[in-house]
Amino acid sequence: MLVVISPAKRLDWAERDVQVTQPDFQEDAIRLVKTARNLTLGRLKGLMDLSDDLARLNRDRFAAFEDAPTAELTRPAALAFAGDTYQGLEAASLSADDMAWAQEHLRILSGLYGLLRPLDAIQPYRLEMGSRMKTRRGHNLYDYWRDGLSKALNVQADNVGTEVLVNCASQEYFGAVAPKALKLRVITPSFMEDKKDGKGPKIVSFFAKKARGAMARYVIQNRLTDEQGLQGFDWEGYCYRAELSAPSTPVFVRDYPTA
Repeated sequence: MLVVISPAKRLDWAERDVQVTQPDFQEDAIRLVKTARNLTLGRLKGLMDLSDDLARLNRDRFAAFEDAPTAELTRPAALAFAGDTYQGLEAASLSADDMAWAQEHLRILSGLYGLLRPLDAIQPYRLEMGSRMKTRRGHNLYDYWRDGLSKALNVQADNVGTEVLVNCASQEYFGAVAPKALKLRVITPSFMEDKKDGKGPKIVSFFAKKARGAMARYVIQNRLTDEQGLQGFDWEGYCYRAELSAPSTPVFVRDYPTA
């Protein structure tokens, strides 16, 4: 099976002694950077609701972006992103064999790079998929990527011999995957917390993001090939709940953490 996750706003730019690969959509990223460079600081700030300091930081990042970057300017994607999902994925602690398997079966959806493998070399950036940045292809990044990401996922699914895509990405990012162009069966796990207050289990965003990363790690380490295997996921107390689940939405619940 294939797994997709979202990127992160926060980056960890520590040096990594691994061999990187080039993103498949590098040319598209270059075109988007050229568009971003034409934005005023105010427009860039409003595009992603940034503070003045973050707007200046990302303006400078777009200005410094290289079409053909040297190794010291890049980091492998799964090790560079450092948000909640990546705390669950813990890519730095994966074995070499696990990372090699992930390189074929894990994809990171990206507003700038489209679709990334774990070891794809990225430069520091922030460009959220929901950004309404106009390009020649349309009014936002969903228009820009159109069917391209779905087609790329279809090709990779054929390469690894699967018909299943496990969606561990956010709605914002998975919205860039065009349903009509995607030939895969999509499974979207849901992670809930039970506060034992009589109101039933609820999704808590912070915990759900970490659990989605941990689910991706679970698929990688167990080399899962079908959705039934997902039911064994038990990271940090989560348990599969058949009575809450649907075929395309397995639900995992745990007691709400108190510490």
